[in-house]
Amino acid sequence: MWVSNLVSLVLLASAASAATSASADKVLSNHATILADNSANLAFTLYQNMAKEKNVENILISPVVVASSLGLVALGGKASTASQVKTILNAAKVKDEQLHSGLEELLSEVSDPKTRNVTWKISSRLYGPSSVKFVDNFVKSSKKHYNCDQFKVNFKDKKSAVNAINEWAAKSTDGKLPEVTKDVAKTDGAMIINAMFFKPHWDERFHHQMVDNRGFMVSRSHTISVQMMHRTGLYGFYDDATNRLTILSMPLAHKKSTVVFIMPYSVESLERLEKLLTKTQLDTWLGKLQEKAVAVSLPKVSMEVSHDLQKNLQELGLTEAVDKSKADLSNISGKKDLYLSSVFHASALEWDTAGNEMDTSIYATDKLKDPKLFYADHPFIFLVKDQKTNSILFIGRMVRPKGEKMRDEL
Repeated sequence: MWVSNLVSLVLLASAASAATSASADKVLSNHATILADNSANLAFTLYQNMAKEKNVENILISPVVVASSLGLVALGGKASTASQVKTILNAAKVKDEQLHSGLEELLSEVSDPKTRNVTWKISSRLYGPSSVKFVDNFVKSSKKHYNCDQFKVNFKDKKSAVNAINEWAAKSTDGKLPEVTKDVAKTDGAMIINAMFFKPHWDERFHHQMVDNRGFMVSRSHTISVQMMHRTGLYGFYDDATNRLTILSMPLAHKKSTVVFIMPYSVESLERLEKLLTKTQLDTWLGKLQEKAVAVSLPKVSMEVSHDLQKNLQELGLTEAVDKSKADLSNISGKKDLYLSSVFHASALEWDTAGNEMDTSIYATDKLKDPKLFYADHPFIFLVKDQKTNSILFIGRMVRPKGEKMRDEL
């Protein structure tokens, strides 16, 4: 009797384990897969558009979160105000309901802390002027698909409005993102605000004691003192001698995503690299990666970056939602009384030593002999690429990390 019970228990346990494994490896729906691909294309067009702007140094955007903000516009919009979103996302053939459920599915997949061992707090809020009345159906649907809530604020009291926005962002990121904006330029529109905190957990951590102060060269004449973390391991590496740059791919915990660094050989403006940067070129580079021993040195710093993407999205085709005379966002309020005055996309990113335990057995072999050097002491481009969905979780550039200017040496 006890034998048959034991067999039953074993069978139940293995079935449960299989179910858990199946849920952990669930396949994305067809429309979510299309939106994952299209958000990756959006990553490059949006980045290129932002990189042309003068006076912008560090860039940090999450294309899947930008796609969700666009989905929110489609949810609140009617007619061509909504259809322009599908054009930007190259999703004209995706039905409305599939657009919203697909973006919801994609974002919940890539930001799941349990399956990905990642710290990624994402908060979204739609701010409207105090005169607006939000439609119940929009409130429910935006919460369901985009985990976005709504809030009314008196934009005419600019100081109070700015304080309210910044306090909400700080609270929703546990204080990691203290400021989204210093000003509210327009007082009669609606704002979409994303506030995020992202901390990569390396598949193999850096040793916390192998951190020291080094110089980061913003330009040939300007060096900043930063903390630098170091480790040697086996990573995807490609030296593109033709384009004078190096590619490094470092997996994050659970290996479901990877950080890809694109770094020029020497200190230079990133404009040359950015002209090369397309989805096709990235795929070419990634296809040439080989596992090699690499001695890696990375800045151990945090980046807080806030972009108002309203103008960038307008240049990519979102012309109606941002135009007071043309916008039809009547699904939000029941009437044509709103337009999109700002799309604030604010992120705090923390580069740290944290990650899984190191595999120390490798030190007993000669696999780490004669490592390549990857020394990130001058401006570089980086992206966090998801292995399962092929979406891009973040894309950005580090031009000026936080730090004190180092004394000029004679």
